[in-house]
Amino acid sequence: MSDKKAQTRERILQAASSALIQRGPAEPSVGEVMGAAGLTVGGFYAHFESKDALMLEAFEQLLARRRASIDDMDPSLTGEERRALVAAFYLSRKHRDSTAQACPIPATVGEMNRLPDEFRDVLNQHVELMAAQLAASPEDTDKALADMALMIGGLALARALGPGELSDRVLRASKSAVR
Repeated sequence: MSDKKAQTRERILQAASSALIQRGPAEPSVGEVMGAAGLTVGGFYAHFESKDALMLEAFEQLLARRRASIDDMDPSLTGEERRALVAAFYLSRKHRDSTAQACPIPATVGEMNRLPDEFRDVLNQHVELMAAQLAASPEDTDKALADMALMIGGLALARALGPGELSDRVLRASKSAVR
């Protein structure tokens, strides 16, 4: 693939990632994503076979970045310490309000039944890998899963409420429950 084509593909993926974070994978149209990338719809199929293929790749990339950030943590931290650090970022105003590099799961889980099975496969793999990263031992995995569910639900509710005192309280309460 030429450098120019690779750069264009990356612009499309970045625009799709932003749309996915804000509105989930089903709602944004190809035209909206291409417009946000500064491109016309006509060039879309030179890069992706379908909108679902584009959104799935954006979903995979965003989740892989989340796992990579966990990999960069101090390996001597306990599972509880790892989860507290993750919660401090994940349940922050900055992350709640982000439109570019935030977690896509809160905007995606409600659509899972309407998406191709590959989305669920990617989510299952991500949840298993993250639980393993956030658990100090196999026995700690259920606690990691519970904390992940709390963080995702807390972020989803805080985003739905929008910026404001109640949303901030949801973030603080969820963070506190993880600790």
